[in-house]
Amino acid sequence: MLIVMHHSALGKDVEKVKKTISSIGFKAVAIPGAERTAIGVIGNQGWVDDTPFRGMKGILEIIHVTKPYKLVSRDFHPADTVVKIGGKTKVGGKSPFLLIAGPCAVEDRKQTFRTARFLKKIGVPVLRGGAYKPRTSPHSFQGLREEGLEILSSVGEEVGILTITEVMSPEHVGLVSEHVDVLQIGARNMQNYDLLKEVGKTRKPVLLKRGLSATVEEWLASAEYILLEGNPEVVLCERGIRTFETATRNTADLSVITLVKAISHLPVIFDPSHATGKRNLVPSMALASVAAGAHGAMIEVHPDPEHALSDGPQSLNFREFERLRKQIGALEGFMKTL
Repeated sequence: MLIVMHHSALGKDVEKVKKTISSIGFKAVAIPGAERTAIGVIGNQGWVDDTPFRGMKGILEIIHVTKPYKLVSRDFHPADTVVKIGGKTKVGGKSPFLLIAGPCAVEDRKQTFRTARFLKKIGVPVLRGGAYKPRTSPHSFQGLREEGLEILSSVGEEVGILTITEVMSPEHVGLVSEHVDVLQIGARNMQNYDLLKEVGKTRKPVLLKRGLSATVEEWLASAEYILLEGNPEVVLCERGIRTFETATRNTADLSVITLVKAISHLPVIFDPSHATGKRNLVPSMALASVAAGAHGAMIEVHPDPEHALSDGPQSLNFREFERLRKQIGALEGFMKTL
């Protein structure tokens, strides 16, 4: 349930509503707006009787919300959320299309610094690189772990670029937070609820990937776990879902970008690398995500994809990525004229 306060409501009116919510066993979350405050009722598993609130001073409207996700819903938060990364870079709302790029895995200092300097030179603000790598096969490269974090920390400081890496367990959240600017929750961990709660306790931006076969409702409910712990800085990432089709690594669900933008205020970006698994398909799908209204894209880039330790077949080389970056910029400019 969402209780919308009148623009003339006093602070004591808001507090009285919040105390009443607490008295009936639920949690009150105030959502300040440009013109008025709304108060979300959290913790209910079904319909909430609004009788205790009828006639209370300062209440403009009571809206019953039946979705399992509330804080991420536009019913609770109509305005777009703009997530800030490192204080200056923004994603969401009317912010410029955000590019996040880099190798699937941090392999060594040379590879990571070379990629970071290239991205910095062409104006890409965020470097991606996995330190901990969840792989289907236990025989595949599992990442450099703590050494990889140290490399990301060094490259961020020395090159002056923002960094993002995946965190795989609640125990790692504190350590990973010390080294990078954005915490990524991978597809396999989208429903690792203890991990979601832990990143929710931080104030680091979180990129939440859609699960391998997750519905939109399940994806947004996972984001709800993070917001409920007090961290509103969440970016959603569509990366393709598992279907019967085997011609591509996953099935890219571009329609979900427009859909999610309509029902949630959180920014949503696209990962064409994992959605397709094929280098030659990445540029067209990245451009399609711009047309679909995505707020950004995360693309795998490697100085030598043929010899990458992880996901080489879906990684662009520097020349291919620079061409794509220019195409994205041109398309973004054209879309603004429509």
